[in-house]
Formats: sequence, C-alpha cells, structure tokens
Amino acid sequence: MRSSYKRIGDYIRLVDVRNKNLLVTKLLGLSISKQFIPSVANTVGTNMKNYKIIKKNQFACSIMQVRRDGKMPVALLEQFDEAIISQAYPVFEVIDTSLLLPKYLIMWFTRSEFDRQATFHAVGGVRGSLEWEDFLDFELPVPSISTQQAIVDEYNTIVNRISLNEQLNAKLEETAQALYKHWFVDFNFPIAEESCPELVSGSPELIGKPYKSSGGAMVYNEELDKEIPEGWEYQQLNSLVDSQYGFTASADFEKKGVKFLRITDIASSYIDWDTVPYCDIKDKDLEKYKLHRGDIIIARTGASVGSAKQINNTDIIAVFASYLVRLKPKSNTLFKYLGLMVTGDLYKDYILNVAGGSAQPQANAVLMTDYKIVLPKESILNNFNKIVEPFTDKRELLQNENSKLIELKGLILSKMATVGSKEEIVTN
Repeated sequence: MRSSYKRIGDYIRLVDVRNKNLLVTKLLGLSISKQFIPSVANTVGTNMKNYKIIKKNQFACSIMQVRRDGKMPVALLEQFDEAIISQAYPVFEVIDTSLLLPKYLIMWFTRSEFDRQATFHAVGGVRGSLEWEDFLDFELPVPSISTQQAIVDEYNTIVNRISLNEQLNAKLEETAQALYKHWFVDFNFPIAEESCPELVSGSPELIGKPYKSSGGAMVYNEELDKEIPEGWEYQQLNSLVDSQYGFTASADFEKKGVKFLRITDIASSYIDWDTVPYCDIKDKDLEKYKLHRGDIIIARTGASVGSAKQINNTDIIAVFASYLVRLKPKSNTLFKYLGLMVTGDLYKDYILNVAGGSAQPQANAVLMTDYKIVLPKESILNNFNKIVEPFTDKRELLQNENSKLIELKGLILSKMATVGSKEEIVTN
C-alpha cells in the first residue's frame, strides 16, 4: 500500500506575487486551527506592497514554531477570489489539479498524523521551525482523481452537516437571548395568574399579555437606578453564584488526560470540543476543576475578556484554564436565567468597563460577581425555564450529533492513509 505514496514536493510549487499596485485590500491571517481569519495586525505605517497575494485554491502555511505549537498551520483559500497575507507565510499551489485536488490535499494537511510528522521534523531554532525542503519530502497517497473526489465529497457532506448544526445552534441561542431580553430587560414577560394575581383577578383578558406594556406595576429601585416590576428583588451576582479560578497546566494536543478549556475555546461563537486540547491532571484536582452542566465560564483577561459560555454538554470530561473564571449558580432554577444574562451583551459591556482599557485588560472574580441584577419572582423564573428548556435540549442534541460527526470526520481523515491501490496509483 505504501507504493501509492508520493512526494508532496512533486505536486506543489511556491507562488510569490506581491501586492505592488495595492489593488488587493482583503488582509487575512492564518490561525493555528488551519483557517484563514481576518487579520488583527496593526498595519498603520506598513508598506502593504510587500504583502503576498494569495488566490482561490492556493495554500498558505507557517513553518515557524511548529514544534512549540505541535501543529503546522496551513490553509486553503476558498472563501475569497484573492486576498493578501503576511510575507512571512509561504504561498503554494497544486501544479496539476488533474492529478491532485487541492481539497484532497488540505484534508491530508488536516490530519493529526501530519502534524505529528511536522512536529517531529521541526528542529530549527529555539522554538522549532520546519525546513521547507523537509516539508516537500513529506509523502501522501495519491489515488485516481475519481477516488480523491469521492473522498472529498464524503468529507464535505459531514462538514456541511456540522456547519448546518452550528448555524441552528447559533439561531437557538439568539432566540433564547431575545426571550431573555423581552422578559427581564424590557419586562414584557407574559402575564400569568400565578405570577400576577393582582392584574388577572380584575382583568382576566390580560393573561398572556406583556407585563410592562399592559400597565403592570413598576417600582423604582435605588440600587439599580431604574424601575423594576413590583415584587421583584435587587441582588448582586455574588450572592447567587460560587466563583472559582481555573487550573494551571500546559495544553497538549495529544489525546491524553482530559479536555482543557481555554480562552481561545470560549471566544468563538460556540465551543468546538474537537479543537480543545488536553492536559494531565490528578484525580483530586479533577474533582475540583471538572466542569458540570450549568457552569458558566468567563474569560478574565486579554482581548476576549468577558467572553462567556455556559456548559450544556454532559458527555465530555473537561477542566478549565487559569485565565478563566467559573460561576456556578447556587440554584438549579437560576441556571438558564444566569446563563443567558452572563453570555449576553449587557454583562459583557459591564466586564469590558471594569476591566479597563489597557492593552491587557484584567477582570478578577470579585469584579465579575460585583454585578447588580434584578431577581424575578420564582414563579416567573419557572415559567421562563419551561419555555427555554426545549432550546437547551435541542442545542445539546445538536452538540452531541456534531460530536459524533466530528468523530466520523476524523475517521475519514485517518482512512486516507490506506487509500489507493496499484491500479489507482497516479504517476507523473
């Protein structure tokens, strides 16, 4: 089977086209997760003529710090016709796409086995860079184009389903946040007999109508400096949650130990558990830092300060890193209410304000929980939980489905190593 393997350098070539006329303005960076991302580099005063132009179906990679990161960042440009990237990144393309499909090649680069090979050969410099010539000598199986296309199609079917689930998950979160705002910021929760008997007793037609808009009684609260529904209370967040700093450890992308949630992992629109690294942890520490359903995790430093996620997946054993703070609601009734509050925009704005405007904003657990909130009547919280429970359940189903799809995606990538036969070998 090894006879189907071919040298990568025989199928690709470097491309070095500079942005001399400044015609291309879309500036991209390259992430360690092997994706093109909008660049966050400060380009003020930078000569953009030296930046490299990359076109659709071309690759960019980083061969620096491969050993330190345990990965070789490499990505295929598919979203844009052209863009510019840093001159530090080698740009290359497939010489003949009738022999090797770019999408098949990027699948090979996505494999964890490829990263292990790159890390093993990365010996240059203090942080371990990979020599370009060594990269060209790496090999991959090159079956017929029809076989490559079938593999790509099977892989893309799974990737597209994962993407659809992510979109549905985001829409469910958006809808839940809208409900939270309608009930607890605008105070237009639906009037119910058990929560608003004083309204319903004389006007039963008000059942189901929005509270504030329908003339529900409001009272001024001095601590919050605003009117809140009559019978609701003022509380500080620290009276409703227990807070805890995370575990100090080194992240490892080898599948050993338990999942190790970092700021990077919660700063995205959702937690992609497939890309979350691992760490070694003793049983006594695992008990202390293990994440549970309902836990709220918040970034306390850096550019992503205030980013937060609530843990809904109960199938993954994970701990959280030291630059994160866990808030654990003291009551199950408060799980969804506090989860939506902390992951919403108002709370994040508060964190950004108290963290300061320095280059490295900081927010400790005291600041994070010194937040004034309005606490609804328990009957209203119970009604809200019943309404948003299906959203949470559906999101968990989608996340569990994606976990299985990600496993299947990994299986396809692993099977690439055995693809090909003597009849399918492509020669050039």
